[in-house]
Amino acid sequence: MKRIALFPGSFDPFTKGHEDIVLRGLRLFDEIVIGIGRNASKQRYFPLEMMVGLIEKTFASYPAVKVVSYDDLTANVARDLGARFLLRGLRNTTDFEYENSISQVNRYVYEDVETVFLITSPHLAPISSSIIRELHRYSKNIDEFLPYKLK
Repeated sequence: MKRIALFPGSFDPFTKGHEDIVLRGLRLFDEIVIGIGRNASKQRYFPLEMMVGLIEKTFASYPAVKVVSYDDLTANVARDLGARFLLRGLRNTTDFEYENSISQVNRYVYEDVETVFLITSPHLAPISSSIIRELHRYSKNIDEFLPYKLK
């Protein structure tokens, strides 16, 4: 059976930390689907379609990586994709507390799904999408935090 993992998130923007989780996840899974969830209560900073394109370009040489966007419960999307795993990155204990709760709810919705946590590589741990958005908002160069170039 093919080991498919869904790597869900808002990815606003997708960072080098996210890229690191995907690349390391490829050692564990046959296929990784990067799922960009739409959150009706959040206004995106970077347009969804732009982010999908940038992520697809980042992983163009990795046929085992796919990108989708969705507007549903993550567990439902995983089931629909045939993904038995959710891949998540943890930077710190605060991330763990948050992700642990979500993991439990995902198992409630889709009992066959397992969440796999990878600890962020130490040199990438300080990077967060919210910090990058703030730097970008004030016209600071954010290229070193992203695996692609913004135009």
